[in-house]
Order: sequence, then structure tokens, then C-alpha cells
Amino acid sequence: MFLSSTFLSSETAEPDCFAYDTELFHRPEGEAFYYAPYVGLKSIPDENITWYKNNSKEISNNEDERVHYHGATLLFLELKIEDSGLYIARHKTPSGKCDKYSLKLVVFDKSEVGKLLYGRISSSSQKIRVPCPDNVKETCKAFKGNFAWEKDFKPLRNEDSNYLWVTNTGQTANIYSCICTWRHNEKEYNTSGSRNVIVKARAIHRRPILLSPVNKEQFADEGMGITLNCSGLCGTNAASSCRAYWLIDGKTFKSTDGYSCTTKIENPTENTTAIASLIIQKVTAKDFQTTFTCFVEGLTDVVNSTLTLKPRESVTPLIIGGLCVLFLCVTAAVLIKYFAIDLALLFRPYLPLSREKQDGRVYDAYVVYKAQDMDKAIEDTLSSFVTKKLPSVLEEKCGYRLFIHGRDDIPGEDRLELVEDCMKQSRRLMVILTPGPESQTSSSSPEDSIMGGFDWQVGLHHVLVQREMSVILIQLGDMGPQGYTHLPPGLQHLIHKSAPIKWPKDSRAASKCNSRFWKRVRYLMPATPAKKYHQSSII
Repeated sequence: MFLSSTFLSSETAEPDCFAYDTELFHRPEGEAFYYAPYVGLKSIPDENITWYKNNSKEISNNEDERVHYHGATLLFLELKIEDSGLYIARHKTPSGKCDKYSLKLVVFDKSEVGKLLYGRISSSSQKIRVPCPDNVKETCKAFKGNFAWEKDFKPLRNEDSNYLWVTNTGQTANIYSCICTWRHNEKEYNTSGSRNVIVKARAIHRRPILLSPVNKEQFADEGMGITLNCSGLCGTNAASSCRAYWLIDGKTFKSTDGYSCTTKIENPTENTTAIASLIIQKVTAKDFQTTFTCFVEGLTDVVNSTLTLKPRESVTPLIIGGLCVLFLCVTAAVLIKYFAIDLALLFRPYLPLSREKQDGRVYDAYVVYKAQDMDKAIEDTLSSFVTKKLPSVLEEKCGYRLFIHGRDDIPGEDRLELVEDCMKQSRRLMVILTPGPESQTSSSSPEDSIMGGFDWQVGLHHVLVQREMSVILIQLGDMGPQGYTHLPPGLQHLIHKSAPIKWPKDSRAASKCNSRFWKRVRYLMPATPAKKYHQSSII
């Protein structure tokens, strides 16, 4: 609540008196109160004026009384709660004119002094002037009193003027009280008045800095809505002089034109930023030919930036193109995967491996196969494959050189020495796998069931231990429910690492060099037959 001299409507005036507006004062209990009518009357003899309380009790002009008057002024030396009421003065001039002055006085408990103030002062200036309330200042002037000041009801030193300078040190709110100490009839009295002073952070104005828009163009979709943001920094605590706005083709606009704009201030007491958001409800072809200008206005400067809308390119062609590229890549991957062997066979003659070129070996493959404990049908198939199919394709059509027991060994020659020597002169170990016997009563060991036994041991040693040879596994017929369990563990290990190539016995194209089966075998064989290297070295 704030204290001030408040004018109330005058009461019904007497027919022969002119009534001035009633003044309202709130004063704390215990202080002195000096009242002079606002009309600025000069000294009036006591006999020409009479004061009443509540239109009935006449006030004395005896200066020894606690409440008395002296001419047009009314004096309360020590206010009490019961002093509250309406005080009226009737003034009769020598010419017979009658004037009426009224005072509405409310005396409140002293503990409420912090709630009843003479207005509020709010400023962000570096120096804030706080004047003493008029009633206190007039009292000090009339009685030649002394001024003192309090901050939040604590004394301030060396402050004895009728105004106070407050230095802006940041956001604060304090109560400053002006106290006048004066004397009457050799006795000292106090009259005070308080103000609420709100110190705002000091405003620092700068040339506005444009934050957005950053680019001169912005993509938009025709028929869709879009929001354009205009924002700028104006300084510190500069909300009162910072604003942002949009102009369209240099003119203001109405919401009925399909545009609307919202504005706001962010961080008003810190880095003050003004923001204006232009909302285009539905982008039309005309908007792409329109210039949108963002303005940010500070205390002394204005900055601006223009923005135009640009149609966004359709993503449909990009999607279609991407799908086409993806389809081509997948197709190419599938084709390469399916024809990988064909491509390798096509380009391999032109990119031979230097390691195989210079190895000096005589045979391209050493053929190992099972020679006993087989069914008649399997035995016939094996014999036909080893003696006819294999040589006719790999040797006659492809030019490879194979070592096959029973065909290439010389009778009477040391077999162990022959196997060891021929194995070292071979680039590949070709193992022909056949189904095991239906009955497991055979007493022969897996190693003995491979032709010569020693062939297998030497070949396995070269493949698994010395890693001098690569293995080619070819399967004739169905292995049945027993699978590969009838084979030696070392051979089972090789089968686990690389699945055997199955011979398509009933296929008409199986005998052709370009069949799928023979392409896979050729892919695992050396790039260039050893026969050619051998002949060229002889020459």
C-alpha cells in the first residue's frame, strides 16, 4: 500500500461556504504530523479559522495541546490511533467569504510502517534520485528541522539532504526512509516517509546484431506452411528499446493476407533478444517472387536482412534414381556371385600367379581315391570317372597334367619313393570321395582304404602340416545316412572347411568342359597347366 495526499470528493458544502476536496493521509502512530492545506494559504489569524473533528469536536489553538492548530495548519505532536477521523477547517475572510478545508487522517500501528509507502521508484539509471516525501519535506522546512535517511530501516551515514542518490549496483529492491527531526516548544519530534526503490540492472544499448535469418534463401514447399524467424541482439537489459518485425515487399501486412506474425523478447534483463516469427499459412507461387525483410530495431540503430523463398526440388527423382542404383547394385552383386567362377576362369589366363609360375612342378594334381570295399555300382562309377571322365576333360580339353596310380606308375618301381616324389611334384591334391560300405564289418582301417594308404598319409601331411598343396574334394554318389564318418579324421576336417564338389552322374552336360561341375574343378586347379611350363622350360 502506498501513502500520498489523496483528494476525496467534498462533503455537502454549507450554502455560504466553498468546499475544497478532502485530502487523505496515512500516518504511523507515535510520530508528529504537520498538515497545511494544499491550496497554499498564507498566514491566517486564528480568529478567522476554526478546526473541527468529525464535524463536532472543536480543535484548540493552544500550542501546549497535543493536537492543536495555528491558523490554517493542523499539528499532531504524537499521533495516536484514536486521532483517526475527518478534520474540517472553516475559514471566514474579512469580506465575509467562507472556505472549507477537509483532512481525512488514518493513523496506523507503527509495525505496519514497511507496508505503507509513499509510492514506488523504478529505474535502471546509473544514479537514481530518491526525493523526500512532500509532507516530510514541508514539515522540515516549516520547523527548520534536520534530514536523515534509512535503508531498510537501518541508518545511512552522512545523508542529510532532502533527497538521496542511490547507485545502481544491480537488480535490487529496498525501502528508503526520509526522516525529519524538528523541535516545537523545546521538545524534539520526528516525521518520516518511506519509498520503495526498485533498482533495475543497468541498460547497455548496442547496435543490434542480427541472429536470423542467416541465409538469403530458404527452401519451401508450395502448398505447405512455413515459419520465418527474425531475431536480433540489442544489448543488456534493453527490452524497452528492442524490437523485431517483418516487412513484405517493403510494406506491412495483414493477417487476412495469409500471413501472421508473433513477437517476443527473450532474456529482457540479460542479453536482450527480440524475435519476430512470420507464419505463412500456405506457400503460394507468388511467395517465391516476394521479398521478406527482417528488421531488428535498437535504441539508436536498425539492421535488416532480406530473405527469399526457393522451391524445394522434388525428392521423387532422387528416390527413383536411388532405387535404380540399388537395383543395379543388387543385380550386379547377384550376377557376380553366380558367375564368379566364370569371370575368374575368363580373366585368370591374363593374370597368372607368379608363385605357381616359378614352382617348377610337373603335375597339376595328384589323384587319390578309394580302391576297395565298394559296391559294384560305385566301383564302376569310380573307374569310369578316374580313367575316362577326369582325363578326357582336364588333360585332353584343358591341358592339365594329372598323376593317377595304375596309369602313370611304372611296374617294379619303388612305390614309396614314387609317391613321395610325385606328391612333391604336384600342385594340387585331388581326393575322390565315395560312399562307405553298407556293412561296417570291414577290418581295413580308413587309411588303408585309401589307395596304398601311404598316398593319403603323404598327401595329408603336405596339405595340413606343410601347407604346400591345396586340396580339391570331388564326391561321387550319395554318402547316405552315415555321411563322412567312414573317412579319416584329417579328411573330415578338410571336408568341414570346404564342401566337396558333387559329380552329377546323370547330367548330360557333365562331360562337357564348360559344365558347372567342370568349371568349379577348373577354378580350383592352377591357372596355367604345368605341362606348358614344363615344355617351355625344356625348350
